[in-house]
Amino acid sequence: MKIAIGNDHAGPDYKKAIVAMLEAKGHQISNYGTDTLDSVDYPDFGHPVASDVENGKADFGIVICGSGNGINMTVNKHQGIRAALCWTKEIAVLARQHNNANIISIPARYTSINQAVEMVEAFLNTDFEGGRHQNRVDKIACL
Repeated sequence: MKIAIGNDHAGPDYKKAIVAMLEAKGHQISNYGTDTLDSVDYPDFGHPVASDVENGKADFGIVICGSGNGINMTVNKHQGIRAALCWTKEIAVLARQHNNANIISIPARYTSINQAVEMVEAFLNTDFEGGRHQNRVDKIACL
């Protein structure tokens, strides 16, 4: 799989652990995140991830900021994106099964690195159920 990842200053250690796990599984990573703890603006790192997913350059995206909210709001401004703010593995699974989410947003200040890695694994290994959920997903985008 091709996966785009972006993070602000709250997420370099999270990104490092997630990328290591993904590369060990053979995934291709496009890294748009910062590698330092110096304060940066999360939209600068979220928009490239959303663009890659929206344009088919990446199958999925991962975004990380302190609360997960700001970067989640940013990527959800893109029409082709259904990003889900997740703080447990179960929510990550439901975001894929029921909402066909294509980007996972992780709140670095409210989850551990191990939780984040588990959420990403669950997110990427879960399929969209379709069926009754497809009609709802079709109504999400503004035309």
